[in-house]
Amino acid sequence: MSLPSPQTQDGMSLFESLKKRSSTPGGGFPVGTISDEELSNILWAASGLNRGKTGWTVPMVKGKAPYVRIYVTGEKGTFLYEWEGHYLREINNQDLRGDIAMQNFTKRAAYSLIFVSDSEALTDFSPDQANDFSQIAVGAMSQNVYLAATALKLSVRYIHSIKPDVISQQLQLPENSKPIGIVLLGK
Repeated sequence: MSLPSPQTQDGMSLFESLKKRSSTPGGGFPVGTISDEELSNILWAASGLNRGKTGWTVPMVKGKAPYVRIYVTGEKGTFLYEWEGHYLREINNQDLRGDIAMQNFTKRAAYSLIFVSDSEALTDFSPDQANDFSQIAVGAMSQNVYLAATALKLSVRYIHSIKPDVISQQLQLPENSKPIGIVLLGK
């Protein structure tokens, strides 16, 4: 599924986004639709290329390609965001929003972004180091999502209480890949 080119100019200032940045309460999470353009902007902010072929919107250890994968699930199915080429690759036609977290309101979000570490990309580090680097990357990626969502006037919420076994099974993740958290998007 191709995505429109991301918006990289204009919009809300960084400092205004920081001032307005907040988590949408779970109980009142909205059920509105998010456009392809908005989703494109969010995914690019999370880990898109912003400097040639090897520069991303978030820091990556030793300049490696993003080693945290972003899966997107919604009513059209579940996809993997491919930062190289900026598109979504279909994983399956299942809507996993209601199955991947402990909270019931997650199924109301227009999309859930699932952050998964790709430990195969960090084999030159110890497992503890690879986990630390992945956690740091998810922190940077989710913060970028928050700021972009704020600028786009979208609702956003990070969820760490997830069901990693369900996610791993539904996405058929390799053994060493680890779901870390999800971000809900709504409008």
